[in-house]
Amino acid sequence: MATIRDIAERAGVSLATVSRVLNYDESLNVADTTRKKIFEIAQELEYVTTKNRKSKKPSLRIGIIKGYSEIEEIEDTYYLFIRHSIEQLLEEEKIQYSIIGKEETIERVKELDGIIAIGGFTNAEMNNLRSWDRNIVFVDYSPEEEDFDSVVVDIRRAVKKALNYLISLGHKSIGFIGGRDSSEQDREEDKDIRERYYHEYMNSKGMLKEEFVRIGSFTPASGYKLMKDILETGKYPTAFFIANDSMAIGAYKAILEKGLKIPDDISIIGFNDISTAKYIVPALTTIRIYTEFMSETTIQMLMERIRDERKISKRVVIPTKLVIRESCKEI
Repeated sequence: MATIRDIAERAGVSLATVSRVLNYDESLNVADTTRKKIFEIAQELEYVTTKNRKSKKPSLRIGIIKGYSEIEEIEDTYYLFIRHSIEQLLEEEKIQYSIIGKEETIERVKELDGIIAIGGFTNAEMNNLRSWDRNIVFVDYSPEEEDFDSVVVDIRRAVKKALNYLISLGHKSIGFIGGRDSSEQDREEDKDIRERYYHEYMNSKGMLKEEFVRIGSFTPASGYKLMKDILETGKYPTAFFIANDSMAIGAYKAILEKGLKIPDDISIIGFNDISTAKYIVPALTTIRIYTEFMSETTIQMLMERIRDERKISKRVVIPTKLVIRESCKEI
């Protein structure tokens, strides 16, 4: 397994800088380019090529479009890792690629053989993508239209795994900290799918306590603020399921500032298993999403569209794995 020293040597920075970046230390004065470089190296050192890949058609040109901003990519590195692994695979296949914007002209898009779309998109953005009339595969997003390919994660089972594990440890009071991409915070359709399945599961068990639920954005700062808000009430659950690892890292800070210990006082389960998760203390128990496999599947599907001229769309659902580390405790 890669160490912080390995990352520091590759990035050309100190061990302390790597440690503080991986722990989302907001007081660290370092450029966003350096932060991104450290995250990318951490992910790359975990990346293993499963087979020798040789390009059949080196002249292909692929566009990568992101449904999120540069800042969001750094704050929630899940999408950064997906993009990075896709780019690595394309480079191994000697396939040309470029990052394209959501408002690209049709003339430029027509020069591309296919498009990989990462993350979520608004209805207006989907209408623009549809007008491009290109081979498109969506990653971690499934459009309502059945004529698009998509690669998604089995979120319902993942949420069930996390909550079942906490219950197996004896926890009867389990909170939830999550986020929403939309600025609309009240509509049912704007709820993140992890939030929906948490409510569904906890309701089915008769264990739902809304006072232990907080919703913000998918960032460490939001995880810190939301956890702090709950702790300041003086009443909190013995465990939390948190919608992503970045938020969980922020929640760690709030818990430690309160003088509480993880997992002695509060158990934490995250989501995504970003490379940072294993380096924080205590190491984070989380739901692993197989980002490399998602990337492989995405490229295979796009090649089927381009090279084999497949016309029927596919929706591939990727399983997840509960990775047990040190942030949960039996009570």
